[in-house]
Order: sequence, then structure tokens, then C-alpha cells
Amino acid sequence: MTTLNPRQYKAVRYIDGPLLVLAGAGSGKTSVITQKIAYLIEQCGIRGKNIAALTFTNKAAREMKERVSGLVSGPAARGLTVSTFHNLGLNILRKEYRSLGYKSGFSIFDQQDAQSLIRDLLLQQMSDEGSSDSNASDHTDHIQGAISNWKNDTVSPEQALSRANDPLEELSAKAFQRYQRALKAYNALDFDDLILLPVQLFQQFPLVLEKWQRQTQYLLVDEYQDTNTSQYLLVQLLVGDSGKLTVVGDDDQSIYSWRGARPENLAQLQTDYPQLEVIKLEQNYRSTARILKAANQVIDHNPHVFEKALWCELGYGDPIRVVRCNSEDAECERIATEILDRRLRGQIGFSDFAILYRGNHQSRMLELKLQSHQIPYHISGGTSFFSRAEIKDIMAYLRLLINRDDDNAFLRIVNVPRRKIGSSTLEALGTYAGGRDISLFDACAELGIEQLLPAASVTRLRQFTEWLASVGRRCDSGEGITAVKAMIDAIDYEAWLHQNSSSAGVAERRMANVWILVDSLQATIERSNEDDDDSNDIQGAVAKLLLRDLMERKQEDDESADKVQLMTLHASKGLEFPHVYIIGMEEELLPHRASIEEDNIEEERRLCYVGITRAKQTLALTYCGKRKQYGQMIDCAPSRFLDELPFEDLQWEGEEKDPDLNRERANETLAGLKNLFD
Repeated sequence: MTTLNPRQYKAVRYIDGPLLVLAGAGSGKTSVITQKIAYLIEQCGIRGKNIAALTFTNKAAREMKERVSGLVSGPAARGLTVSTFHNLGLNILRKEYRSLGYKSGFSIFDQQDAQSLIRDLLLQQMSDEGSSDSNASDHTDHIQGAISNWKNDTVSPEQALSRANDPLEELSAKAFQRYQRALKAYNALDFDDLILLPVQLFQQFPLVLEKWQRQTQYLLVDEYQDTNTSQYLLVQLLVGDSGKLTVVGDDDQSIYSWRGARPENLAQLQTDYPQLEVIKLEQNYRSTARILKAANQVIDHNPHVFEKALWCELGYGDPIRVVRCNSEDAECERIATEILDRRLRGQIGFSDFAILYRGNHQSRMLELKLQSHQIPYHISGGTSFFSRAEIKDIMAYLRLLINRDDDNAFLRIVNVPRRKIGSSTLEALGTYAGGRDISLFDACAELGIEQLLPAASVTRLRQFTEWLASVGRRCDSGEGITAVKAMIDAIDYEAWLHQNSSSAGVAERRMANVWILVDSLQATIERSNEDDDDSNDIQGAVAKLLLRDLMERKQEDDESADKVQLMTLHASKGLEFPHVYIIGMEEELLPHRASIEEDNIEEERRLCYVGITRAKQTLALTYCGKRKQYGQMIDCAPSRFLDELPFEDLQWEGEEKDPDLNRERANETLAGLKNLFD
């Protein structure tokens, strides 16, 4: 068991009421949570099935669960819930769906599914209202964001419409109404519903709430400053009046207000629970004292409800370097060559370096420079193969081929490419299928839909399902890949891509991805045949590809590869690296121009604080004198956050002219090369 410092020990043992653990960066909060779970099970007699620990990412949940399993095992630990908020919500809904009027096997729409539905509903709404606004469908992204924000804030479609102050808000609220009605008809939920619906369930059905409160005898929540309104309510409802709650958070690391996070939820705890105990974890186990001093000094410029100051016993450390570069090209070139130089001189692995930036666009030049110097790198948050829209389309066809009950797959591709099957048709079909407790696919064949839908709509639906059934029969008869290729040709998917891509080149690359998928499917079938696998060729191969997708997503979190890590400051939260570069320390980049205009500097400062506290040993901050914008070079002003750093701990670099220093570095580099080849 990890040795705890006095404050960590107190946080683990405190169970007399609600507890807020104010945990600074690198202060060992995960140890506190995991060891508290073990303490609750082993010393307090609470069984694992009656404990829930919530966090925000699958990676964090996996790590927490692995660490708990290393501390406690046996029958008492079984049934422990360690999950994301959304997984908990999904678990609740799978058990209580009947109370909310859903049927079993409901679908979950991802962002692309939801966006497509909203776009179709907007087009239908324009048609119904005789709108001449040809750009209404261009509002899809805005409306999708508005709907997500309303759900996070537990605002109903009717409330949203009553509060609309301009035509776009009114359009968004009406789309929200239609969107929710369509989702219910499709027996589907979106990502935000996984939190909102359990909240509504508990508010509307006291007996259901009482059952879940009895089951949840102790609740722990990580990263509490990132909770939005609906997540806050879910926690409050589950805990009730028992006060059996520990939350861990840091208001200085609240950087997600743009997706609904409310750092004020930390302060609200004192109002909700007057007996709240607050324990501050201020000893940092990650960074040098100089780095922590810089972080503390920057964040001190923000107002605080809870005051804290990080400290460590790791030594003072190297100066923080502030490097001025003439241009973005020079900035990226310098970092690339410096990483090579430091790797050779110090025998440092590439994975020990991280380059952090405010916006994804800043990675483009970095990639080119790293590639030119043959430096391996990994960009966090990149799009995986199976997450690409074209791959999800074809996989949906394949999923529906092998499982006619897959309503989500049906909804994704019934109108891809366009078959003149509108959202009102699908809504009516969904209502009928829900009433009969059958799949959307099977509902198309029933005589009952002829009473609900126009004859032309029924004909189009049946043409689609009968055609797909014929493809399925070809697959079952052994034609396999030949049938799949014929299916892709029959829908003229390549033409669809050309119609819906920004350029012919993009469409061709997307179509190439489709053929890579088909080749992978064929190779999977061939391997199964070699292994004498008795499963249906296509069915078994598709199942294996779906599993591969899940495994790829899991492997995205694998940081064992020796590569320089590139990521946004937002994506870096929760991570740590021996050597960190934060690039683009300029006004209108960090802080971002939009934040300056909106007077939201405090969150940008917290973002800077997060970046600084990722560094364990060395930290370098770079900025440019000029940067290209819209094809023209513009002058750049250094970030105001540089002025907030302790001047005495900074080493300013620009045009380095010191020949002795250059000679010394050259000799060290040669020595590093010699060691590599010895």
C-alpha cells in the first residue's frame, strides 16, 4: 500500500460526513480515492456493490479500477462500480428504461448520428414552414451545440422555446422539440441523455430513486470541478440526505466551461452541505519547486474561493526557459532540433517530451518539422480509422446485414445515400415498431405501416429492406466479399462521397478507406477459414472488426511507444511528462482571441496553469515575433501570462550568440552520439 502523507491519510479515513478533497496538480488524488475505496470495504464493512466511484474518462476509470483491484479483493469487493458518469447513467437506464417509456435494446446516437438527424429535421422544418432561408441547414453545428447545452443545464424543449430571444434561438428550440420527439420514436438516446434521463427518472419516480440510494451507500467523484448541472444533480440525488460523499477537485484546473462544466459546483457544496469537511492536498509529487512556484504565481492572479499553494520536496530544479523565435517555422524547427540534441546529449527517450499548444492548427507545422528530422510522434485526439464517417457508414451496412435488430445501424444508413426517406417517415416507423416491440427493419414488412405512411414511403422502405435482405442471402450462400463489393457498387457510394466531400481529392481518400476496410474484412475471413472457424463468414468477420475497433480505442491510451507527444493544453490535463514545451505563448493564442473578446481570461489562465503543471523536470515556453495568418505575416505580442511568471526563475533566450555555449553543446552532442554507437 502506498504511504500516505498526513492530509491524504485524513482524507482516506474521514467518513463522518460529506468531504471535499481540494487536490492540487500532482498531489496524489488517485491514491486517495483508491485507498479510500479499500478502506470503506475492509474497515467500514461497506460491500463493493454498494460503492460507486465516478470520473470523466474511460482511461481514468480503468486506471482507478486496476489500482483498487491491487488493494482489495475477495467477495466483499465484488460489484464495485468504477466508471464514467455516462456509463453509470447507461447502467441505470438499462435497468429502468420501462419507467421512461423506452423499450429494451435502445440505440445510442453518437455525435455524427445526432448531427445527421438534426440536419434532416431542419430541412423538413424549412419545408413545413415554407422557409426561404437556404442557409438554415448551415446552422446544424450551432443547433447541435445549443441542444447539448440545454440538456446539460436540464432545460426542456418547451422551456428553451419560451426563452428564445431571436430567430436563431427559436429555430434551435423548435429543432430541439422535433429532435427529442424523433429520438423517442426511434427508441434512441444521445450522449447527453445518458445523464439527463437518469436525473429525470429520479425526480419523477421517488421509489426508483429510493432503490438506487439504498444501493449506493457511498459515492466518490473525481474531477468534481468538471461537472455540469445535470451531473451535479445526479450526484445530489444519489447521495440524498445521507452525506456519504467524497468529491475530489481543483478549481484551478477547471478548463471545460465551453462544454458546460461549472467550477462553481465546488463552492456550491458548502451551501448544500453546511457540515462539509474540506481537506487540501498541496504537496506535489510531480514537479520541481521552480515549476510549482511559476504555476502558483500565475494562478494567483485568479480569484479563489479556496486558497492553496503547491509545494514539493523534489528540489528547486532548472530555470524555466522562455524562448523568442522569429516565426512559426523557426519555432517548430528549433523545438525539433532541440529535442534531437537533448535526446543525444542526455540519452532521453522521445516519449519523455511533450509539446503542448492552444489550438489543433498549431500542430501542422510541428508535424512537418518532426517528420523532416525523422522524429517519431503521436498526436493525442487524432481520428481513429473506425471513427471516420465513411467507415461508420459501411460498418453500419455490415452490422445490419448480420443483425436486423440493430436499429441504430438502420437509422444511420437507410438514407445514405439519399433514398427520399425523410425524418417524418422514420419517426412514424419508429412509433409503430415501438408499439409492436419489433425492429425498424422488420416493421417495414408489416401490413400495419400501410395505415400510417403514404404508399410511396412504404414502397421506398420495402425496396431498401428487400434489397438488403437479398445481399444478406448472397452472403449466407458463400459469396461473402463479392456480395459486399456489389453492395457498395449498387449504392454508388463513391458518387455519394464526391457529393458530400470538400474536394475530389478528399472523396478519393475517403473511398480508399472504404476499400481498405473491405480488404481487411476479406483478410479476416481468410484467416478464419485457415483456422477452421465455423462461424458465418461475414458475421464472424464483422464481429472481429468491431472488436478490433474497441481494441484500437483502448490502445490509443497506450503511452509505451517511444514517441514525442503532441496535444492541446485541454488534452494534456491529467498527464505528466519529464520535459514539456508550451508553444505559441502569445496574445490571441494563449490567451485565445475569443476569450479576450469575451473577457474570459480566468479560464485561459487556468489552462496555462494546467500546461505548466504537466512538467516534471524542465519547462520551455516559446513565442513568435511574427506569425502567418490568412497568408500574411503579422506581428505577435508575448502572452500576458509570461509577465505573471517569477522573473528571477526565467531564462530568456532569443538570438543565441554565445560561441562557448554552442561549442559546449556540440561537444556534448558528439559524446551522446559516441555513446549510442559504443
